[in-house]
Amino acid sequence: MSSVPSVPSLPPFSASAVVSALRAAGCVFAEDEAELILGTARTPAELAAMVDRRAAGLPLEHVLGWARFHGLRIAVEPGVFVPRRRTEFLVDQALALAPDAGVVVDLCCGSGALGAALAAALGPVEVHAADIDPAAVRCARRNLAPYDGRSHVGDLFDALPPALRGRVGILTANVPYVPSAEVPLLPAEARDHEPPVALDGGVDGLDVLRRVAAGAPDWLAPGGVLLTETSERQAPSAVRAFTDAGLTARTAVSEELYAHVVIGVRER
Repeated sequence: MSSVPSVPSLPPFSASAVVSALRAAGCVFAEDEAELILGTARTPAELAAMVDRRAAGLPLEHVLGWARFHGLRIAVEPGVFVPRRRTEFLVDQALALAPDAGVVVDLCCGSGALGAALAAALGPVEVHAADIDPAAVRCARRNLAPYDGRSHVGDLFDALPPALRGRVGILTANVPYVPSAEVPLLPAEARDHEPPVALDGGVDGLDVLRRVAAGAPDWLAPGGVLLTETSERQAPSAVRAFTDAGLTARTAVSEELYAHVVIGVRER
């Protein structure tokens, strides 16, 4: 998006002025975005700054400081992966498969949206989130605070308390799955404003997924489930990785959201 004139010269909190500024910057959904920005800004100066940041290409969620996910308002800081609407399908699959889970772990947690959504739906539950990026863990800590969740910095399972081994009812891992060569082809909002570690999944996009699958059986409780998102093209290879790790694996697909979730179960 191209830059636009700063909003202070426009009438404070004028919806039409904000819509015009966003439309001039190339925002396709200018009216919807204006409504969200106007509802979040507390002062004319903050409004002007938010519109300027959006016009400069910052993702809307980073401008607002939050993203809507599975009925929750998830805090999102600049530089942290923004939860996608399609990933709500993964949450729904987890709840359907393990409605009585007592321990939830959200690996590659980013903002902690998955852990927060599951904790909100399950009720009292022990929830942990982990990410290699300290900024993400800081953000996840905010989002999990209402559920007494714990957030950990580290590489996958190495970040988790050893006491969780063999106790996890739901293990989510929204791993990076974009093949390295395709990262430069992503939309600018993701490519320029989200951490590469949250996007780049290696040569075929499945490097991190394979590591998660290999380690999962040691951490899942009997009957526990592992869920991760992937692309349609990668799904057969992802299922093989789950099966090779000793999990009973299948895929679930939402045509509406274009979401592909790989599910692995540790048999009892």
